[in-house]
Amino acid sequence: MSTASNPRKLRWWGVITLLLVVIISYVDRMNVSVLITNNEFLEHFGIKGDRIAQGELMSLFLIGYGIAAFFLSPLYETFFGVRKGLLISILIWAVMTIVSPVASSIGLLLLIRFILGASEGPLFSLKTMYIKDMFDQHERGKPNAVSSMGVSIGLAVGFPIVTYIILHSHWQASYVILGILNLIIGLPLILLFIKESGKKDSKRASAKPKSLKETFRQAWKTPGLVWILLIEIATLSYLWGSSSWLPAYLLNERHFSIKEMGILASLPFIFSIGSGYLGGYIIDRISPKRVSMLFVVGGLGTAISVSIAIFSASPVVSAIGLIVANLFWGIQGPAIPSIVQSASPDSSVGSTYGIVNGVGNLVSALMPTVMGAMIAGNGSESFTAGFTLLIGTQVLTVICAIVALRYNVFAAKEAGAPVER
Repeated sequence: MSTASNPRKLRWWGVITLLLVVIISYVDRMNVSVLITNNEFLEHFGIKGDRIAQGELMSLFLIGYGIAAFFLSPLYETFFGVRKGLLISILIWAVMTIVSPVASSIGLLLLIRFILGASEGPLFSLKTMYIKDMFDQHERGKPNAVSSMGVSIGLAVGFPIVTYIILHSHWQASYVILGILNLIIGLPLILLFIKESGKKDSKRASAKPKSLKETFRQAWKTPGLVWILLIEIATLSYLWGSSSWLPAYLLNERHFSIKEMGILASLPFIFSIGSGYLGGYIIDRISPKRVSMLFVVGGLGTAISVSIAIFSASPVVSAIGLIVANLFWGIQGPAIPSIVQSASPDSSVGSTYGIVNGVGNLVSALMPTVMGAMIAGNGSESFTAGFTLLIGTQVLTVICAIVALRYNVFAAKEAGAPVER
């Protein structure tokens, strides 16, 4: 059978495509984190000195993202599939990025941010569907890890790239350049390498939901869904809180230069790239019942490292602490999609992840704004107060993971196998 007629032979090219799509989506979404350090951008929209409004730029994106992940993922899974879903999403978010500079007010920019988030919402559900479809259970740790590396790589390269564009051009250029990159990188790769698996066995066909309602109903039956949701909320709250305020923290609290900030803001996410792959490597070599151990180790390490970073008097020690924190946080990355792929029904894995990712983003959307409010304090900025919330997210992760391990709440099953109790 030729490669063209057997998409499973191209499955790792599909994973690399997903990796690159995730990278450009994260470069795109973190653009605003650097822009809130740019006076021209802040003055244009009248939000200079308004930390709450600056946090809302990320929060509105995440609210749109969460709503779309929750409601659009079942729609995409039932009617479109991975390939068409990705094409629709990337077209919309590229257009929204390009038109962002024409916003004449903060209200219009917030609306664009909401639509941009909604267009990216189904991305991780589609990614999870593709990997479950193309890889067997004992093989999914590494492709989950590799494709999820796009989060860390996107943030790692995004901070210096956007900083460079702003320093050598203007803030509007960052939107236009990133929007064009979305189109010229994402679309051709999806068309070339994202295929359906071609699985036609009767068991899979009989499991296919007959309606959108059935897809959604099956997703809600996933074992341990509440605990997966809580861990996802904590994980994403850390991600959005740290990535939204890290540049400002380094620049305003630790007094690094803007060039140093661009480099230092990327280093935590560079380190989480390697640790994310390590997490995937471990997952493929342990029982599905033990995957939650990654949350215990990763959560404890992250919480301790952030504590050192924010309470140290030394800017250098603080920067190192934040780098090590992301190393521990990155280990946890592949665990959630692996648990969803193992525990959810075959025909609704994308919708299950859409529920997890959607609710996770809707709740964690509050983190940048709440952190902004705590940083603003009573008129004098305190980044320490805001960053303390990040420690709380990891404490919650550890508690949920210990409960999951104690009671085996993520009961693994595969292709209709009985759920282990």
